Amino acid sequence: MAPVPTSSIDRLVESVADRMAEVNALIASHAGSDVTMIPEVADHLISSGGKRIRPMLTLATARLFDYRGDGDVKLATAVEYMHTATLLHDDVVDDSAMRRGKPAARMIWGNQASVLVGDFLLGQAFKLMVDVGSLEALDVFSSAAATISEGEVRQLAGAKNLSVGEDHYMAVIDAKTAALFAAATAAGPIIARAASYRAPLESYGRNLGLAFQLIDDALDFGGDAATLGKNVGDDLREGKATLPVLLAYGRGSGEDRAFWERCIERSEVQDEDVLKARDLVLATGALADTQARAQEFADRALEDLKSVPPAPMRDALAEVVGFAVSRLH
Repeated sequence: MAPVPTSSIDRLVESVADRMAEVNALIASHAGSDVTMIPEVADHLISSGGKRIRPMLTLATARLFDYRGDGDVKLATAVEYMHTATLLHDDVVDDSAMRRGKPAARMIWGNQASVLVGDFLLGQAFKLMVDVGSLEALDVFSSAAATISEGEVRQLAGAKNLSVGEDHYMAVIDAKTAALFAAATAAGPIIARAASYRAPLESYGRNLGLAFQLIDDALDFGGDAATLGKNVGDDLREGKATLPVLLAYGRGSGEDRAFWERCIERSEVQDEDVLKARDLVLATGALADTQARAQEFADRALEDLKSVPPAPMRDALAEVVGFAVSRLH
């Protein structure tokens, strides 16, 4: 399968629109609670305009094999709840002020409420998985939940540390981002009883997730707030040693390395430092190399799809890969 020129999720959106309507209804109904703060906090993030790529991937990979039933809708909803819970938790850990272009929930309701509502959504996600009645699907998602938590702790252990290295960084994004993408794309063939296609689609999801996160991290230096849903330079301000930073640090002069150490390790970041950081990332080729690394994983994802029978839905999944890497121009 050659790389596709289309860089849009439009075909995916159209292909699963009918089922996503059911997912959105289920998301709203299961986020309800007699405890008023729970739906308030949950809805603040759930209704804030996320693309919901992960649940759409679950619906798409089930439809690839003509799945009939409601398990795809329940698992897609569970995927979105898991993702939302991780965002609520992440914003607390990272002291983030914005999420999807709005104040982070923690800025309105506080850290404690954000963590506890995230826990509530995780509980609802697992109730939906149990409703589906697939032990294999439950195993995939529970393993992903554990992996995501491990990734969070790994990132915390290496926070504000420029000596962690690329292997540490890749292990973090594989756990924090790619694991849920992989679970989302494995769920479809599992419930559709297309066991022989689980491995390539799970691999597709993992490689797509890695490409997606690499571009997200590059966008902190080469994007804009509208694309990111947060302020450009927030990763720098939060002391995150992402791949563009690690590459620029390793290639920089003594003066440049001192700059990165001040910003990342000592959290001394002024507004003008964001522009300097961007210039250094560009000048050292770190941004271009991060984009190239993302393209490598995108190419692997497209290769994974070759194992899936040709179908319009497969083409839609390929276009998602193009979208993931095209966000950074």
